[in-house]
Amino acid sequence: MTDRIIPVLDERAALRVPAGAVVAADGHVADRLQRPLRDLRVSVTDRCNFRCTYCMPKEVFDKGYRFLPHADLLTFEEITRLARLFIAHGVEKIRLTGGEPLLRKDIERLIEMLARLRTRHGRPLDLTLTTNGSILARKARALAAAGLKRVTVSLDGLDDAVFRRLNDADFPVSAVLEGIAAAADAGLAPVKVNMVVKRGVNEHEIVPMARHFRGSGHIVRFIEFMDVGSSNGWRLDDVVPSREVIRRIDAEMPLEAVEPNYGGEVAERWRYRDGGGEIGVISSVTQAFCRDCTRARLSTEGRLYLCLFATGGYDLRQMLRAGADDARISAAIGSIWHVRGDRYSELRSEATAGLRKIEMSYIGG
Repeated sequence: MTDRIIPVLDERAALRVPAGAVVAADGHVADRLQRPLRDLRVSVTDRCNFRCTYCMPKEVFDKGYRFLPHADLLTFEEITRLARLFIAHGVEKIRLTGGEPLLRKDIERLIEMLARLRTRHGRPLDLTLTTNGSILARKARALAAAGLKRVTVSLDGLDDAVFRRLNDADFPVSAVLEGIAAAADAGLAPVKVNMVVKRGVNEHEIVPMARHFRGSGHIVRFIEFMDVGSSNGWRLDDVVPSREVIRRIDAEMPLEAVEPNYGGEVAERWRYRDGGGEIGVISSVTQAFCRDCTRARLSTEGRLYLCLFATGGYDLRQMLRAGADDARISAAIGSIWHVRGDRYSELRSEATAGLRKIEMSYIGG
């Protein structure tokens, strides 16, 4: 039986306020690089019905792989409580991830609970969800009714044979496209469509993807194949740089650069010169954006991670279940963020790439 891939956890850091930190139970908090805490990504399950080769390769996540038992998962009440404490420190956007978040039973109830929260300025929370789209067609209306604002759908190609090979679950591309259409009809728009591009696998799908969604109101974002986790066989030679993506699309459908929507936006924006909409590129390999990163990640079992490429997290679930009050947990969150100095993509090297990093399926994208 395959063991779950879980990072080494520094229990002292998880439970003790860092020495010398400026601790506040709420209010604005910045890390060592003066980056504020604005975005929280919450993984609600480590399970997925796809076995995408760059995320959950079948040879690792096989039938013997041990996923987390339900008792280890944060409850919806625990997630909502932590979300409220993160909001007190400035979080304005929460994205639900997985695994595949729509596999979490009664996910609509969690969305309803989170949708009632308000930011420190009294505004509605920007509540979004990332999905592989496999069951989105039948879930979209319920998600919107529960209070979800938008969805991001992973789709790595329009050619059905290519897509089936990539998801390694023999799932048809047509069903994902139906899910995207259903999300738009339910008001979860604009839909963002994420395509991970891997050299020799699906780079020939770049232009067809751009062409298909041009004029639809949806936004395709092309993502460089990243060295997340330790099981996806990442090599630098497999990366298609975002500049190449832009050149390919621009050659057929002229583009121009667009200013970011907000500070810390991950995707670099481009729009069609004829007004046909926009695309984005996410370039964490070739153009690191660490210095603007405002994202924290909460794992399925309640560990706080400060970077997508982290090797360890801070156990907030233990504090929750040990009876810690809100002030103590909130102070711990603020102190952990205050000493954050993570900037993996800026420092990427043979030494850092060799570290055993947390798997994307465990922490979300």
